[in-house]
Amino acid sequence: MQKSISRIISEFAVDLQYNDIPHDVIYEAKRYLYDSLGCAFGAFTTKDVNIIREIYKKIGGKGESTVIAFGDKLPALSTSLINSLMIRSLDFNDIYWKEDPSHPSDLIPAALSTAEMVGATMEEVITAIVLGYEFEQRLCEFAVPGIRERKWHHATLTQFVSPVVAGKILGLSVDQMVNAIGISGSHNHTIGCPTAGKLTMMKNTVDPMAVQSGVLAALMAQKGYSGTETVFEGKEGFMDCFFGWDVKKQEVSPVQMQGRETLGEWRWDIDKLIGNLGNSFKILECSMKAFPTEALTHTHISAALKAVTNNNITHDQIDSVTVTTIARACDILFDPHKYRPESRETADHSLPYCIAAALVDHKVTTESFSEEKLNDHRIWEVIDKIKGEASTEFDKMFPEKQPSKVVIKTKDGREFSEYLEYPKGDPREPMTMEDLDNKFNSLSSELLTSLRQKEIKDAVFNCELITAKEFMKKLIV
Repeated sequence: MQKSISRIISEFAVDLQYNDIPHDVIYEAKRYLYDSLGCAFGAFTTKDVNIIREIYKKIGGKGESTVIAFGDKLPALSTSLINSLMIRSLDFNDIYWKEDPSHPSDLIPAALSTAEMVGATMEEVITAIVLGYEFEQRLCEFAVPGIRERKWHHATLTQFVSPVVAGKILGLSVDQMVNAIGISGSHNHTIGCPTAGKLTMMKNTVDPMAVQSGVLAALMAQKGYSGTETVFEGKEGFMDCFFGWDVKKQEVSPVQMQGRETLGEWRWDIDKLIGNLGNSFKILECSMKAFPTEALTHTHISAALKAVTNNNITHDQIDSVTVTTIARACDILFDPHKYRPESRETADHSLPYCIAAALVDHKVTTESFSEEKLNDHRIWEVIDKIKGEASTEFDKMFPEKQPSKVVIKTKDGREFSEYLEYPKGDPREPMTMEDLDNKFNSLSSELLTSLRQKEIKDAVFNCELITAKEFMKKLIV
């Protein structure tokens, strides 16, 4: 390559202007902003958010930007973490899953916090959001197989994108943007344990931490701090350390390695990361969530709900439930800890728990993971009747499809089967504006009147007319 990967990314990011972005892409960015704010309002009372907020309130500092809903004025570095965690806390924000999973909306506060600090417009924020989705999603297809198969967490990807989002708002030059990527990409590689086994608050926090670190990297680069330019392809860079790259020849060199689930060929698809930039925009391929749960649960929850609601099956009638899924879903969602979750973080990543909640209540909402629901004896009566079954056929279909087969057998000998290939919120079955309104209003109803909900929606979908400072004022409860 005549230019480094980070320089190619930086040139595209610096050059992209709001007027270059197609109208449908701008509209979709607003939809994701609206969806993300709903998730943030819904997380107002979560323990993790309030712990982090109290820490940063005690630290204090210059009031550069606003904490969503709460209205605290804190440094942009502080609000970038708090607001990102608010969006992420309920595990209800967006999802893109190809070789790797990720939640691009975690990056939105990197734009909002810095934009409020420097007095940027919401047009600039939308441009930065589009860039965030573009490169986060491209990175999800860069490693083959994904870094999750190599036992690393997707916050490792976010570390390369958050400085681009913040750097765009700060008006970094190409050289400064290159440095920002090199700074952030040198120290935020995240091991996979936050989403393995018994989950903790770190499950939703590692990615916001990578967002905050990217904001710091952009601020450092703005002041002249230097970072490794060849952080991707250089000696002991990302690609060299994660295998499948010949650093001396500067070419892809596949290697046979044992991954999380299979022995396979590890390599890199550079074109997926930097090829055809600007020809189309990846945000149009992202998905929203209809349930506040881990992404691979969604098709299975939909299939289970379809079976029980269409056939009026109650939980006490059930003899067994078999969920056929891909191997990685069995690995993530059916390990022993998932059969006795003790926290919301583990429960929303437990397919047995999510299916049990669906069987008991015929719905799955944020209330499905409350302390009261975690102690609902009906869930524990049915959860051990739910088994996972990996399918090599389904593995071949993923990620183009997210197949699920749910078979429910009742105590009187009847059998009901449902098969689905993708969940609600997938680009092939997108959330409608009515769906989004229902989601936003449900998540924010404890904090906002219907009038305030409408005001915020109007502000989002007409945000190009105002500054980030004006926009953030509208988000205070």
